[in-house]
Amino acid sequence: MANWILGLTGGIGSGKTAATDYFQTLGIVVVDADVVAREVVAPGQPALADIAQRFGHDVIAPDGTLNRPKLREIVFADASQRQALEAITHPAIHAELIRQLQVASSAYAILATPLLWETGQAKLVDHSLVIDVPEALQLQRASQRDGNTEAQIKAIMAAQLSRDQRLAKADDVITNTGSLPDLYAAIDRLHPVYLQRANA
Repeated sequence: MANWILGLTGGIGSGKTAATDYFQTLGIVVVDADVVAREVVAPGQPALADIAQRFGHDVIAPDGTLNRPKLREIVFADASQRQALEAITHPAIHAELIRQLQVASSAYAILATPLLWETGQAKLVDHSLVIDVPEALQLQRASQRDGNTEAQIKAIMAAQLSRDQRLAKADDVITNTGSLPDLYAAIDRLHPVYLQRANA
């Protein structure tokens, strides 16, 4: 396992992907919980069969993949359904995150996850970095990027810690209200500090 792991998080539309893309250009391995969450429900994976059994075959698309919009409709409308889904997916995601972090070969590794504290993934990291933007900007960016409705985005935000809760837990915060070069400059300031901690 990389001997020092940074947990990178932030609300929807905060710019986590832009941040992790830049860390990768600096040679840092990024293990992305969103990517892993898709991998564990790929056709042939046990979690996909468990989801079909629990939520019905409507949630499986004709090509055998997960029908995400259909499943999202079910789970965001009903907290108990969301908990049932998480009971299936979270253990599988957790195990795969650990596996990928164990083979990460960079000076330090990043666990990028929208739900660092909500899912107990914080136990896997040594330090946390929050990419932060005001909620109005989250809504604006997320609707432009994903074409989701304001109601859908607000439902996703409601499932995440509030901005104040996230900021209270963060070890480091980058305010990402400016341009990409501003974001990269902020990362350039933190990267040497992280290298030093990893080598300590």
